[in-house]
Amino acid sequence: MTNTETLNEMFAKARTAQEEFAEYDQVQVDAVVKAIARAVFDNAERLARMAVDETGMGVYEDKVRKNIGKSRVIWNDCKGGKSVGVVERIPEEGIVAVAKPMGVIGCITPAVEPVVTPMCNAMFAAKGGNAVIICPHPLSVKCSAETVRMINAELARLGAPENLIQCIADPAKEISKLVMEKCDVCICTGESDMVKAAYSSGKPAFGASPGNVQAIIDTDVKFGRAIPMIIEGRCFDNGIICSSEQTAVIPSGKIEEAIKIFEEHGTYYASRTDEVQAIRRALFHNGELNKALIGKSAAEVAAAAGIQIPEGTRMILVKADFAGDNDDLAKRKMAPVQALYTYDSWDEAISIARANLKAAGAGHSVVIHSCNQEHIENAALKLPASRFLINQICSADNGGSFFNGLHASTTLGCGSLGNNSRSENLSWEYMFNKSRIAYIKPDSSMPSDREIWS
Repeated sequence: MTNTETLNEMFAKARTAQEEFAEYDQVQVDAVVKAIARAVFDNAERLARMAVDETGMGVYEDKVRKNIGKSRVIWNDCKGGKSVGVVERIPEEGIVAVAKPMGVIGCITPAVEPVVTPMCNAMFAAKGGNAVIICPHPLSVKCSAETVRMINAELARLGAPENLIQCIADPAKEISKLVMEKCDVCICTGESDMVKAAYSSGKPAFGASPGNVQAIIDTDVKFGRAIPMIIEGRCFDNGIICSSEQTAVIPSGKIEEAIKIFEEHGTYYASRTDEVQAIRRALFHNGELNKALIGKSAAEVAAAAGIQIPEGTRMILVKADFAGDNDDLAKRKMAPVQALYTYDSWDEAISIARANLKAAGAGHSVVIHSCNQEHIENAALKLPASRFLINQICSADNGGSFFNGLHASTTLGCGSLGNNSRSENLSWEYMFNKSRIAYIKPDSSMPSDREIWS
């Protein structure tokens, strides 16, 4: 059993490994980072099966896709970046930046992402020349530990320092808090109480808070393209992704067309009052998400609600009664259930999304299907979110993709809106300190008071 003495030993080993690793050059560091990604890429199927079997959440095929996709895109984002020695020269400012490792990174990882989050955090930490201690969720300790074991097997082939990446065998909340206190920097991905604990640990921390993604469809897009993307995003891995589309906000004048497309793509539309109430009661108990239905299929949600849906149904669309705090369906639903709202004007669509985000998920993300730049930027100015994904599948692309400029990551910061330190996707660029050498700027001179104050 992991205790304070065992944890102290782990940190001592991590610091020894990190001191050796700090002597690596950029080529050697990148070889380690690549090996971490390849360990998951090459074992995507096995690790996906372990994750589903151990946690009872999600979809095997989707987890395979996630393991393959995330290892590819995160390595591609890390590849070629400077994180060792001199990393930046700005001649016109007389500035030279030098990278220095942070030390030992403590990583608190969630049960819903038991493979790719440990992989991602380990890659980022290693890119900065750091050692890593992974503290997985108790529900996913076996598959997270196996992920780290596979990674270490690859690192051993490279001759990397032993104990550079370690995983706690018997995690618990108390152990997580000790990791936060003993590490040099903490990355915490998961529930709000753990993120809050990370920020209260006395150590620098990067957190990611839960999402409640609002999917807004404008009147000028093809519904036959936008709606299947929203369904795909909501259903991926049975809806446990923090970036999955929780709510569809649709023009009222096109609701019949929209419902038809939803149904053609495997959605059951629950519009009757008794069905809506039954689903609400099944998903939420006293305003709290029913953990027994996290990551379960549409059929399992329907069975829990006591309603009949067609065989093969992928998603349940539920007509919500209210936006915001007055309806639990406005909150995050970690299963393939999506709330439906309609609007008569773009301002009303924004008001609905704002109310829902204030109820849950402030600071995270919004996906907009629109070709109207004015509408898009108007929403971005008014809604409390850190990311606005346009005409993409949010659960697939919000954590960075080959087709947008967001950092590839599994930890999506929500800024002060979500009680996080940063409002962008966590990147390897944040995993090392920068010392700046300041030379006198070439051709510099002191401006006159007239020039300064004019």
